[in-house]
Amino acid sequence: MKISVNCKIGILIESDFYENEIFYYQLRFKEEGYDLHFLSRLWGQKSIEFYGHELKAPFQCTESFEDLSDEDIESFSAFIVPAGMVSDRLRYTEDVNKIPPASLFLKKIFANKKIIKGIICHGLWLVSPIG
Repeated sequence: MKISVNCKIGILIESDFYENEIFYYQLRFKEEGYDLHFLSRLWGQKSIEFYGHELKAPFQCTESFEDLSDEDIESFSAFIVPAGMVSDRLRYTEDVNKIPPASLFLKKIFANKKIIKGIICHGLWLVSPIG
């Protein structure tokens, strides 16, 4: 299924990402004209620098999925939860009796049938709490 050009794609990011995968997204999606957004929890900061798993390559993230409204989410054509430890790290929650914010974010995405979802490898860890 080809996604229409000029669409928005959101990719979750955190430390211990698999560099080859993330770099491939950066290069190939931009070559195809997609509007790419890397999203994470910024913990009230303007940006956070994450480091890759194998090469320890730095990656600067400036967008938080927690700041997206329902209308913002609807403006995306697709979201990807990448491989590596990204989803393991995004499972963190301050209260173990509450669903992690990243999982709640995915719940909103799954509620919209028009949005394409890509979940790679460990990414399923984020889906498990939302049933």
